[in-house]
Amino acid sequence: MTTTPAADHANWAAECRILDLTASGAGEPILTPFARDELLCRAVGAGHPPVVHLWRHPRAVVLGLRDSRLPHIREAADWLRAQGYEPAVRNSGGAAVPLDDGVVNVSVVLPIVPPAGDFRADFPLMAELIRGALKRRTDAVAFGEIAGAYCPGDYDVSVGGRKFCGISQRRQMRSFVLHAFVVAQGSGRERAELAKRFYDVAVGEDSLSAASCAVDGGGLCFPRVAAASTASIDELLGDGAGGAFAADLVGLLQAAGGQSMSAAELPFATAEVEQMCGELERRYGAPIRPIAGGGDAGIAPAPGEAG
Repeated sequence: MTTTPAADHANWAAECRILDLTASGAGEPILTPFARDELLCRAVGAGHPPVVHLWRHPRAVVLGLRDSRLPHIREAADWLRAQGYEPAVRNSGGAAVPLDDGVVNVSVVLPIVPPAGDFRADFPLMAELIRGALKRRTDAVAFGEIAGAYCPGDYDVSVGGRKFCGISQRRQMRSFVLHAFVVAQGSGRERAELAKRFYDVAVGEDSLSAASCAVDGGGLCFPRVAAASTASIDELLGDGAGGAFAADLVGLLQAAGGQSMSAAELPFATAEVEQMCGELERRYGAPIRPIAGGGDAGIAPAPGEAG
């Protein structure tokens, strides 16, 4: 797949602010970085320079909106908790993504330049950014959906047919966020196996033989995950490439003119982030709230959730 970033954002890197929080945030709830992105998106829509936000989370599985509608999603969320993973539903597209310290998350927050075109035209910007960060290590980075990968999409980023990065998008009225998860270190197979086991529980054995996604949007919609589909940058390129990925990306942006910023320079207060976390949980979290008293039978809808 060839990619051409939208011309409207040709010089965005020279204007961007780089918020690198990969060394912090270990104790944050998983919704905190998504709340931060939501507020950054509002700020950029109001005139703040573009922002690149890098972060990690020690142990979570972030679900897509479609995942939250699977028939046994609450049991699956409780299963994740039992494995030590914090589940959450994000407000961008895509499907389930396991996160840990070996996964670098990259959010690029940009203004929408009118007239707004097809949102899919913005995905190449992130894909090319990831490729650029690895350019001195390999010229074999490819784009295009990888069969069997978790959170599959047209802009899966891969080397040698194995995915290491997926991209999703969240749009507001005047701005948008491109989000990438980058499997930098550790085992890609183990993360894919975790995603597969999550879907086994969330879909249920009786439904696993159903079509994975109906064309008309009806029925079940979930990826068929194959363990061999995913690998980390370290597994693909070796030589510590995964451990250096975040620094390589920051260096690429700084070479283009981007300026680093600290959390203290964010254009909003910590209390606003906490408030946004609560708003995101109220808006998207009902389907995965813990089952009262445990068990998996006779589950009543959460308040505000359709029965």
